[in-house]
Amino acid sequence: MSSASKLPAGTNPSGRRPPHGGSKDDSPEVKLSKLLTFLLRHGAERNGLQLRDDGSIAIKDLLAFKKLRQTKFEQIKNVVEMDSKNRYALFEEGENQWYIRAVQGHSINLKQPPLIKLTSETAPASIVHGTMRHKVPLIQETGLNRMERTHIHFATGLPGEDGVISGMRQTANAYIYVDVARAMSDGIEFYTSENGVVLSKGVNDEGVIPAKYFDRIEYKE
Repeated sequence: MSSASKLPAGTNPSGRRPPHGGSKDDSPEVKLSKLLTFLLRHGAERNGLQLRDDGSIAIKDLLAFKKLRQTKFEQIKNVVEMDSKNRYALFEEGENQWYIRAVQGHSINLKQPPLIKLTSETAPASIVHGTMRHKVPLIQETGLNRMERTHIHFATGLPGEDGVISGMRQTANAYIYVDVARAMSDGIEFYTSENGVVLSKGVNDEGVIPAKYFDRIEYKE
């Protein structure tokens, strides 16, 4: 076997800036996307916004937020439609009652996250977690950890492969493949999000998948 943790809201042991920080060189669309990601995944409550049980919020309530008061619904709709990783779900309930949610990546617990539980019949043969090469030794010792998110994130293949649009950062250069069947046989549960990301809370929902479930680890050349 050749010889692979994640982001938060507010505080971050990796030293990366939180997702709403952005760069002064970001376009208005990218800045809006980063703010939406931060609010919907991490920071709604601390900013006085109330998410529903499925993680969604009414557009009218979101646009009342102080940093979005100059934003139009059409701008949010454009961000959702142009997002290459399908991070958001935008939907209508009733007449002109629009809601938006992040489909995965949360650090806040949702009462009814819109996830589908995988079974032995529906689960992929293997899934892959992308990370950085220098993190592999520690992960081999301690297992994959959800860090400050609610789930460990996996893709069903590498970026650019057929049907793979999300599940790992493009900057990942180490790929940890997990034997789903073996993990499921030991009681580890897996779910899939609306954009095809596979999620797990690990052994006993404690946020860790031990290295014994790793199938292999590969590196980007």
